[in-house]
Amino acid sequence: MSPSKTVLITGCSSGIGYHAAHALRDHGYHVLATARKQRDVLRLKEEAFAAYPLDLDDSASIARAVMWAQEKSGGRLYALFNNGAYGQPGAVEDLSREVLRAQFETNLFGTHELTVKLLPMMIAAGEGRIIQNSSLLGFAAMPYRGAYNASKFALEGLSDTLRLELEGTGVYVSIIEPGPIRSRFRSNALKKFLENIDRNGSRFSKFYEKKLAQLRSSEDVLFTLGPEAVTAALLDALERPKPKVRYRVTLPTHLFYWLKKCLPERVLDGVLRRVG
Repeated sequence: MSPSKTVLITGCSSGIGYHAAHALRDHGYHVLATARKQRDVLRLKEEAFAAYPLDLDDSASIARAVMWAQEKSGGRLYALFNNGAYGQPGAVEDLSREVLRAQFETNLFGTHELTVKLLPMMIAAGEGRIIQNSSLLGFAAMPYRGAYNASKFALEGLSDTLRLELEGTGVYVSIIEPGPIRSRFRSNALKKFLENIDRNGSRFSKFYEKKLAQLRSSEDVLFTLGPEAVTAALLDALERPKPKVRYRVTLPTHLFYWLKKCLPERVLDGVLRRVG
């Protein structure tokens, strides 16, 4: 793998993004690692990464990161791995407009803005990869995850359209759909839940007590894999001459893909309610 191929990764502070940054560097890529918090950027720099702050909720931050990426890549960015995101738990009726908007600002609007600002470099070079880190919840909706479900469904729809529009440019769009992956996702979701959901005033208050216990637990849910499972899909999407459109990671993702194809919707609803 030529070290001249540069990949920008969002959300490198921990979990999937952090593991991907190290693995891609080990495979010879020039990794541009970004993170929202300055302390995480400094830590990445101490680990000898080219690192830069990037807040997907802030257009000015995105613009600065794009200029930095152009400089660091010499105008030849090969790939973008859109990994930065978070999950906002809560029943749909307990989500305010502001909370739902915040979920979309990070998981969709900021990701979109970054992508379209970096895309011209790839089109000009006649090659490139845009790889979106979606979720099992990007195609199978589960209860009490409405904000995250909606943002990932939207990301997949936008990515599918972009793939069609990039035909003939040499730029490929791939979607990774992980199920349960070991990361800080649960602890970040707990913080957002406590900040934004009125659990005592909700008709779901009894369920929320159970949900809080799940979010506070350090135990892996069934079929959880490490972040290396996502990195393996990422590497394939980067290196395969014609990458797959979708990479399904973990047993639950494969299972629910087939259940959605085979089961009547009402039957599938019952399964999703029990799992959720």
